[in-house]
Amino acid sequence: MLGLLSVVATPIGNLEDITLRALRVLREADLVAAEDTRHTGKLLRHFGIGTPTISFHAHNIKARLPHLLGKLGLGQHVALVTDAGTPGISDPGVELVGACQRLGVRVEALPGPTASITAAVLSGFPIIPLTVLGFPPHRSVARSSWFEEASDIPHTFTFFESPHRMTSTVAEIQQYFVNRPICVARELTKAHETAVIVMSNDITMASIRLKGEFTIVVGPASRPAVDVAVTDVDLAERFRQLASLHQGTSRRSIVAQLAAETGLARSAVYSALERAKRTEADPETPP
Repeated sequence: MLGLLSVVATPIGNLEDITLRALRVLREADLVAAEDTRHTGKLLRHFGIGTPTISFHAHNIKARLPHLLGKLGLGQHVALVTDAGTPGISDPGVELVGACQRLGVRVEALPGPTASITAAVLSGFPIIPLTVLGFPPHRSVARSSWFEEASDIPHTFTFFESPHRMTSTVAEIQQYFVNRPICVARELTKAHETAVIVMSNDITMASIRLKGEFTIVVGPASRPAVDVAVTDVDLAERFRQLASLHQGTSRRSIVAQLAAETGLARSAVYSALERAKRTEADPETPP
């Protein structure tokens, strides 16, 4: 008989947030697969749980996945946890859960803390719909593409950031998320929890303390007060006005401003500008 994989959410800071069911499952399991056994060991000792642990993280998936599937194949009960929050949300776990589903191993998910949902609720922004993103890439080209794509999400979304990249992130928020409400949440559920809510244009590092992990919530994109059709020619003319008014500003930033003014996706603004350019070069060319 196949075993059971329990996906267990653990506190993101405040230990009181663990559920009674999570404690029971962690006690009953034959093995706890943990992102960091030292970190999880502190949690287990705090609650007097002696279940053995094994590391399971992004750097040992190839070796650990067959091992854990073997345990489950022998009928054992494995509990999967991460350092904080719900496994699978920007944390290891998806690979093991997916493999279990394909092999017919029963999987149960225990609801519990997750920083993205906690921060989104705390922000007060509309959260239906809500998109949950992970950490932006580190490398500049991939990072720019990530922010570019994120800026086209019209509704509320969340992402994570580490303290040593927040200075860069604040500048990118100003550039890519023009005229959108921003919530910068830090140390969620802990004694020194903070949440700074400000418009993207006004965000600065002055009110942000660089300590702890950050969860950032970007509110919905603003829409024009009046629904007026904007032509490609209108957009091209407005682009030239903004470029003249803000000399030295990048094309990307001006497009972001146009998207905020019109309610169009940035990709739609880019397409309109390209069509206008072709039409101006050859007036006989159909738009």
